[in-house]
Amino acid sequence: MAQCVQSVQELIPDSFVPCVAALCSDEAERLTRLNHLSFAELLKPFSRLTSEVHMRDPNNQLHIIKNLKIAVSNIVTQPPQPGAIGKLLNDVVSGSQPAEGSVANVITAGDYDLNISATTPWFESYRETFLQSMPASDHEFLNHYLACMLVASSGEAEPMEQFSKLSQEQHRIQHNSDYSYPKWFIPNTLKYYVLLHDVTSGDEQRAESIYEEMKQKYGTQGCYLLKINSRAPNRASDEQIPDPWSQYLQKNSIQHQESYEDGPCTLTSNKNSDSNLLSLDGLDNEVKVDGLPNNFRVHPLQLDQCGDPPNTDGSDHTKFASVHETKKASTGVIRGACLTLTDHDRIRQFIQEFTFRGLLPHIEKTIRQLNDQLISRKGLSRSLFSATKKWFSGSKVPEKSINELKNTSGLLYPPEAPELQIRKMADLCFLVQHYDLAYSCYHTAKKDFLNDQAMLYAAGALEMAAVSAFLQPGAPRPYPAHYMDTAIQTYRDICKNMVLAERCVLLSAEILKSQSKYSEAAALLIRLTSEDSDLRSALLLEQAAHCFINMKSPMVRKYAFHMILAGHRFSKAGQKKHALRCYCQAMQVYKGKGWSLAEDHINFTIGRQSYTLRQLDNAVSAFRHILINESKQSAAQQGAFLREYLYVYKNVNQLSPDGPLPQLPLPYINSSATRVFFGHDRRPADGEKQAATHISLDQEYDSESSQQWRELEEHVVAVANKGVIPSSFYPTQYCLNSYSDNSRFPLAVVEEPITVEVAFRNPLKVPLLLSDLSLLWRFQPKDANGKDIETVRERVTGEPEMIGTEVISEFLINSEESKVARLKLFPHHIGELHILGVVYNLGTIQGSVTVDGIGALPGCHTGKHSLSMSVRGRQDLEIQGPRLNNTKEEKTSVKYGPDRRLDPIITEEMPLLEVFFIHFPTGLLCGEIRKAYVEFVNVSKCPLTGLKVVSKRPEFFTFGVNTAALTPLSPSTSENCSAYKTVVTGAASAGTALVSCASSGDFGTSTGQQLEAIPVPLPDAVLLPGASVQLPMWLRGPDEEGVHEINFLFYYESVKKQPKRRHRILRHTAVICTSRSLNVRATVCRSNSLEDEEGRGGNMLVFVDVENTNTSEAGVKEFHMVQVSSSSKHWQLHKSVNISENKDAKLASREKGKFCFKAVRCKQKEAAIQSSEKYTFADIIFGNEQIISSASPCADFFYRSLSSELKKPQDPLSAHPEKPVDDAVRLIQKCSEVDLNIVVLWKAYVVEDNKQLILEGQHHVVVRTLGKEAFSQSQKQEPPEMELLKFFRPENTTVSTRPSVEQLSNLIKTSLHYPESFHHPFHQKSLCLVPVTLLLSNCSKADVDVIVDLRHKTTSPEALETHGSFTWLGQTQYKLQLKSEETQSLQLKACFVHTGVYNLGTPRVFAKLSDQVTVFETSQQNSMPALIIINNA
Repeated sequence: MAQCVQSVQELIPDSFVPCVAALCSDEAERLTRLNHLSFAELLKPFSRLTSEVHMRDPNNQLHIIKNLKIAVSNIVTQPPQPGAIGKLLNDVVSGSQPAEGSVANVITAGDYDLNISATTPWFESYRETFLQSMPASDHEFLNHYLACMLVASSGEAEPMEQFSKLSQEQHRIQHNSDYSYPKWFIPNTLKYYVLLHDVTSGDEQRAESIYEEMKQKYGTQGCYLLKINSRAPNRASDEQIPDPWSQYLQKNSIQHQESYEDGPCTLTSNKNSDSNLLSLDGLDNEVKVDGLPNNFRVHPLQLDQCGDPPNTDGSDHTKFASVHETKKASTGVIRGACLTLTDHDRIRQFIQEFTFRGLLPHIEKTIRQLNDQLISRKGLSRSLFSATKKWFSGSKVPEKSINELKNTSGLLYPPEAPELQIRKMADLCFLVQHYDLAYSCYHTAKKDFLNDQAMLYAAGALEMAAVSAFLQPGAPRPYPAHYMDTAIQTYRDICKNMVLAERCVLLSAEILKSQSKYSEAAALLIRLTSEDSDLRSALLLEQAAHCFINMKSPMVRKYAFHMILAGHRFSKAGQKKHALRCYCQAMQVYKGKGWSLAEDHINFTIGRQSYTLRQLDNAVSAFRHILINESKQSAAQQGAFLREYLYVYKNVNQLSPDGPLPQLPLPYINSSATRVFFGHDRRPADGEKQAATHISLDQEYDSESSQQWRELEEHVVAVANKGVIPSSFYPTQYCLNSYSDNSRFPLAVVEEPITVEVAFRNPLKVPLLLSDLSLLWRFQPKDANGKDIETVRERVTGEPEMIGTEVISEFLINSEESKVARLKLFPHHIGELHILGVVYNLGTIQGSVTVDGIGALPGCHTGKHSLSMSVRGRQDLEIQGPRLNNTKEEKTSVKYGPDRRLDPIITEEMPLLEVFFIHFPTGLLCGEIRKAYVEFVNVSKCPLTGLKVVSKRPEFFTFGVNTAALTPLSPSTSENCSAYKTVVTGAASAGTALVSCASSGDFGTSTGQQLEAIPVPLPDAVLLPGASVQLPMWLRGPDEEGVHEINFLFYYESVKKQPKRRHRILRHTAVICTSRSLNVRATVCRSNSLEDEEGRGGNMLVFVDVENTNTSEAGVKEFHMVQVSSSSKHWQLHKSVNISENKDAKLASREKGKFCFKAVRCKQKEAAIQSSEKYTFADIIFGNEQIISSASPCADFFYRSLSSELKKPQDPLSAHPEKPVDDAVRLIQKCSEVDLNIVVLWKAYVVEDNKQLILEGQHHVVVRTLGKEAFSQSQKQEPPEMELLKFFRPENTTVSTRPSVEQLSNLIKTSLHYPESFHHPFHQKSLCLVPVTLLLSNCSKADVDVIVDLRHKTTSPEALETHGSFTWLGQTQYKLQLKSEETQSLQLKACFVHTGVYNLGTPRVFAKLSDQVTVFETSQQNSMPALIIINNA
């Protein structure tokens, strides 16, 4: 139980006090009424004696009484109805609330820290009022009247006569059988005569004379002159006198008000602390109303309505609506206005005199009389007395069944019964605190009553015996708790008297609490909770909860559970404030412990109670908690919670309609997932027109592609700024999300929409309908110089001329669904915009629960939803920036950077480009050339210039050069034309090369490593507002098959320079699916012939293998080789060597074709005027139409592929940049290098939809080295085989860089000139001499020393078997020096001795650079065998 102001040793004596009746004349009552008090109320603050009192017990021992208190009350002749007491108790509890700012106990139990109210004043007020309003019953005498004060005024005409009338009236009430109420202790009631004298208006001498007369008639011990009203009422406000009555009378101000309003009928008044109010024991149920004198009114606790059944627990709280009004009315009354402090002392003295001289002697005398009666009867044997009584008493039945005993009216004692005399004596002793004697008397009476099976009487004796035993000084015996348990059970189960049972429980619980037996006290309190009284059950449950928390080991969860039960019963009893308090106390235990259903229930109840009490903010907060926690409730329950919440919120809003918009808890917003997009939505594809993909909110973020776009933009900006990226450059971000860099204020352009994507999530199982959803923003307009114009406050739809706001009329989020809403703003003025959050009406659909697996309900956004209820509110978008982790301070603390994605700066107008692709293919063959058109449109009001495009795959597309000269001009006329520039040729030119020249600079590319930004050839280099231009674009399918994503970045600037934004970009990602077409391989080797037709050395043979790798899935029937072209700075194709009769070279699926061409060096005179970037193109055509390979688009793609080829990593075996290469080796290596590029042009015939289409394409092969095969597409590298681990360190030997065998063989080129057959008459001359010329050609640019050794003999048996042996005649070794690219001849003689076939290729040739020491042997492995046939003539 909670702490109490009084200890139990003070509480019990104050609850059981001697009762004194007061009977006043009308004049006496009038005098007291001047102070707004009745006579009984006047005495109440002074009814406790200030000094100890002495009296003698029956054994003549002196007994001391401490702090004696008496209860004086007006006589009331009718007991009140039980409902009236219920109403009184209800008002007492509701009127006592925790004080504002009262100190709470902080109890720490385990991991709980609970704030619990230390005291429960409402319970103490209830207990006090309950004990004081106990009904007077026949089985006990504790609250029967012991004396009666007869009060008359000195101002009456005949005061003595008035006293006689009052005495007769008292006698009539006590002894007339018409009055069963009130109850009187003994027939000979003490009468005490009081003369009231008004000091201000009365005659003091007359009063004294009357008092003298009274003393003579009634004795000095039986009368008293009380002087009051020492000051006039009109002077009442001059001096402030303390008001001791307020603490006693405030509780029941309703009854006072009623009694004051009744005018003259004031003999009896409110009895808020009286003990003789009700008879609830079932003995006196009939109330006699007839014969009641006029000056007695009904009991002030009588209910107004007689026909209705009484409401014992006051749960129908609507009837008490006038309580507060009455209290307000009574608070303005000043009590005791005519009394001075001297009057207070007089009243106090009067009580002392009455008690000392009148009441205590009367009680002492009565105790003696009762004791004497009992002693005189002790002569008879108690057992015989009892037996006689049982057998011969006519009013009692000797034996009764248990069912009969349960009827308390089955056994009644007459007033003079000896058992009742014992009980009277016990009660008198108890009232004067003589607990030893009281206990023995109660114990004796208990035995008698139990013997008689008078259970009501026995229970009363048991109850008081237990209390007396506890209160005995020195505690000679332990507290007999079993007495109380028996009494409670008897009252409750047998007597059916819950009022007496409740008194037992209240007293016993206090006693157990004082002994720290909290567990037993809690069990006792819980036992008495029942359905008959919600108020009693609530209070007892609350005290039981306090018992659990006050234990040595606090039982926190039991405390919380019983507080919940108490709150529920308080709610049923109409005590809304107490119910709310109990639930709030219990919430401390359940909160955050994962008991979500319990938490929901408590929050829901707190919300409802708070709403009933008009604590709307608390109600909103409680309902908010239910909705924002991850609820495990059913859909129906969640729907009910949501409707309650909306209803409460609506009421809150109605109280302050002009206040700020409230924060709504639903739906959840994932602020960090908010995305902001600047710009217009992408246009959908229109027929053959396809808009550039650019950026949209539908695209997922990809860090890799984002990095690619950033690199492309940096590159094009560097190109536009002459190779330097400006310091103010910052990559353009059209879409801001949680991955982007949001540390800067983003730039938005005026008149271009800003789209904010807000991620909503509905945690409930019921759908939410958001209506009139829009963004909430604040805008600071600026002028052209950046100065503030005016401050504009938060706007939703206001200021449309500044910022236009899009409103979504209905937005439905189904149960447990995550959904994004895209909301737009349209800035019409430059300035600073701050997007604060979203504003919307939150509601739910009438009776809607979505079906599992089905998305939105039908008619989702048609506006046909019947909204059950909705409230308008807002949610803020608060985005936490990235955690800072750069400096040491940031690493050691938790700091977050800014996230400014919602704070764009609106800048001045900029041009806006839209790009459309016409006839843009989605599928191509590898190497296929397709012509498409690109349309550039300026949709803004500013002209744009400096349009460039950059891509990581520049070899994929070209805009061509001199496009104006090409035909056709528009997409519609180009459908069946070739993409190439062609010239019709005659048959004579077949197989021979047609030569032309071109420079890579003409095609906008260089062969350097740098990625180029390609300028788009706009007419006049400017695109005016609203203008559009169409340009042709050639595309070439990438060489690798598969799906390719090719990124285009278009860069453009405004003609008018902007300070904040210099350029804009537009992105496009083309997705092309390529399928296999041809695989081209080429090899180059030196020709054996040392001279071409023009007499110059250095011819080469070019072998080109073409394989059709197409698998026919693209519907390709066959490929036709149309033309093979070469492009090189030094070499050109001369003619086709193996030209067949069939000019068109066709390749069906999986077929291979081989071509051989002769290549010659470019002509010297042309080479002299060539710049380093000038290439010679030579075309060998197989048909009658030449594709001009040096013109667009063929040359474009050649140059693009060449530059991308140069960017590829070199063969790791051929390049060792870390090793120094000496000049000699480099010169030797250069001899084997060839700079020849082969372009194979083809046509493919495709059947599609019963139509034959002709596709064109080209493949490029870059031949770099003699004898090494080159491919048109990169070959897959085989993974290297695993090698065994070596556990030793290899020796660090320096390997001298030697040229490879192939490189050496290409340093000196040798050729033997001789007749193929030689006829010699061996019979005439046995030796045959044949002249042979050995041609030596220096392939390098340096001087070479050559040694020719003829002594070499073929020793291998295979060679001897095949060819005969012969001998060289003459000089066997020659030494000579060859200048750069010089050719020399040696005249040799071979000697044969018989006919046969001989191989003349036996000379060994050694060479070294003139300034080097090392000699290399040049191998002749690549040269053909030099065979000669010797015939006999």
